Amino acid sequence: MKQSLFCLLLLLPPSVQAQITSQTDERLKAGLKKFPEADADKDGVLTLPEAMAHLAKRKKKSTPDTAVAGGLQPDVRDVAYGAHERCRLDLYLAKEAARPTPLVVMIHGGGFRNGDKGRWAADKTTRELVARGVSCAAVNYPFLDHMPVQDILRQCARAVQFLRHRAGEWNLDKARFAAMGGSAGAGTSLWLATRDDLRDPAAADPVLRESTRLSCAVCNSTQATYDVSRWESFLGRPGPEVRTSEAEAALFYHLPSIEAFATDAGRAILKECDMLSWITRDDPPLYVSNPQVVDSPSNRGEWLHCIHHAREVGRECKADGVECIVFQDQPEPRPGVVEFLSKHLLEAAR
Repeated sequence: MKQSLFCLLLLLPPSVQAQITSQTDERLKAGLKKFPEADADKDGVLTLPEAMAHLAKRKKKSTPDTAVAGGLQPDVRDVAYGAHERCRLDLYLAKEAARPTPLVVMIHGGGFRNGDKGRWAADKTTRELVARGVSCAAVNYPFLDHMPVQDILRQCARAVQFLRHRAGEWNLDKARFAAMGGSAGAGTSLWLATRDDLRDPAAADPVLRESTRLSCAVCNSTQATYDVSRWESFLGRPGPEVRTSEAEAALFYHLPSIEAFATDAGRAILKECDMLSWITRDDPPLYVSNPQVVDSPSNRGEWLHCIHHAREVGRECKADGVECIVFQDQPEPRPGVVEFLSKHLLEAAR
């Protein structure tokens, strides 16, 4: 059973969900065969709610704990930065810092459907940055079955604002914040780096009075934009092996259909999610690495992560005068992630 498809199906109206069973859907039929225990009422028919309940149980068992064996232990663990249960972060603080330290906000991947902040505990980049005097914050965020992508992005922006709001408590330099991540975490980092400042000086919530702007961002296997209607312009037309359903693009934004893209509300959502259109001359330096170098995508993984996404970002940055390293197109020796972050967070402050 594929969780990504079921998360999308759950966004359909309840009356439609009720009609989706192993008798009407081939994936549920295959799921029943592979996981007969998912049929909770033992009536021989696997319903969509039964499938999702089984997936949630399996996911709970397999979700990694924040403390990864052999990895760094967070100095501050599982702090809530928002109201949703997944709005939590861990902090790995640079030690013995005589002055406030820069911070890298680390955002996990997983297609906005899975993943966990605990992965950063065992990532060598985290260890190297902390050793150099750069603190790191690993964040979780809500998934697509909780809210649409445009709201998930705003939750991640709130994490940046929350960390700035508490900067004095954790000895962080508000002027030297960066973001990095892979896949969905990369696209979110790109959105944070390019999106106009979301700071609201008049907000009743003091967290929202803080800036969302960054000093730089690292984007590994990023998407160029979350306005998916633009993807064909630089990836070509997708084949049937790319999409899980015709409704997938609309469900990404919790819209009822692709036709809703043409409404005023739909256009506003696509604009909000379009990192390419947010790129302007005042944006911070970017480091983009998409190692799937292909002429054109031939499967879903390449459609989501191939070099054409990185090059589209690079082209837009060049047109707008923004520094952008597309790693695969750099001559040897190629700069590393830690060196890039150190240059813009540590050396720039000297």
